[in-house]
Amino acid sequence: MRDNTAGYRELFLNDVPMMDMRAPVEFTKGAFLTSTSLPLMTDIERQKVGTCYKQKGQQAAIELGHQLVSGKVKAQRVEAWAAFANAHPDGYLYCFRGGLRSQIVQQWLKDAGIDYPRVVGGYKAMRTFLIETLEQAVAECDFVIVGGMTGTGKTEVVARLANSIDLEGHANHRGSSFGKRATSQPSQIDFENRLAVELLKRRARGQQQFVLEDESRLIGTCSLPLPLHLGMQQYPMVWLEDSFEGRVERILGDYVIDLAAEFLAVHGQEQGFERFAGRLLQSLDNIQRRLGGERHARLRGLMQEALDVQRSTGLVELHRGWIEGLLREYYDPMYAYQRDSKASRVEFSGDAEALVAYLTERSSSR
Repeated sequence: MRDNTAGYRELFLNDVPMMDMRAPVEFTKGAFLTSTSLPLMTDIERQKVGTCYKQKGQQAAIELGHQLVSGKVKAQRVEAWAAFANAHPDGYLYCFRGGLRSQIVQQWLKDAGIDYPRVVGGYKAMRTFLIETLEQAVAECDFVIVGGMTGTGKTEVVARLANSIDLEGHANHRGSSFGKRATSQPSQIDFENRLAVELLKRRARGQQQFVLEDESRLIGTCSLPLPLHLGMQQYPMVWLEDSFEGRVERILGDYVIDLAAEFLAVHGQEQGFERFAGRLLQSLDNIQRRLGGERHARLRGLMQEALDVQRSTGLVELHRGWIEGLLREYYDPMYAYQRDSKASRVEFSGDAEALVAYLTERSSSR
């Protein structure tokens, strides 16, 4: 039998398959990309055992657990664990702390003729390792931020660089008030775990300098880890520039054409468009207080008219009206103020090609 492991670094660097013995509700709150939820107990069973533990102590709780997971139920679960073990002979199992649950599963698998190792310290130890990994990267690595007005294509520039980290990709959100996608965002813990694993892998390949897109603390519902967020207020910046017309076209493509297609792909033609239209209108409503009543009503009218035309004809040209108004009257003044406040940190500015060339050269010279 392979030994139990506390080699968390190797587990994540090598994308080792793992089966998670925690209850489904625990898994949903946070897990790892290579983990599969194969719980020892359901949420209800776990709740019953937990109540018993508080009222009658550990031994009574263990006995209740064995009663709840016995007979046919136990056989079905052992069969599922055995199937995973046979499909992933290089894998491991874990529970929250690497304690009772994973040890029980390990023993039951052994009774079925399968020796399968567990992760010492379990989920909690691996999670702690990833938090420390992220904190070490922030403390030890060199970061540069890509800033720019709304619609300049910062995400596109970041995607072209070999040493970039796509924060919005990890958060499944475009980062603005209109950035919510057709599919859901990961949990906060999953967002942090995925970010930490990417940094771990990049640093293992020798990368020590990273390019990030300028973000606020929140990317949708995902919050940047505090050390990274604080660092991003200090890191040097490059500033991406593009024409007003180019920015309007990019926003039209990203937030109207592509987002509509995304909703149609997920929800079908009719329901997809209605959900897309509702999402766009809700995004504008979310900034109503900052826009002011008159401006919000005017831009909403333009947006509703554009959606009505798009629904009936498929044409999207009218969307330029509210996009231009939102840029001129809301985003541009706000970003101009931010640019002034960050001016001392900006070491280079230019269009997309100039920025990619500069950042590529910058990374090779360090």
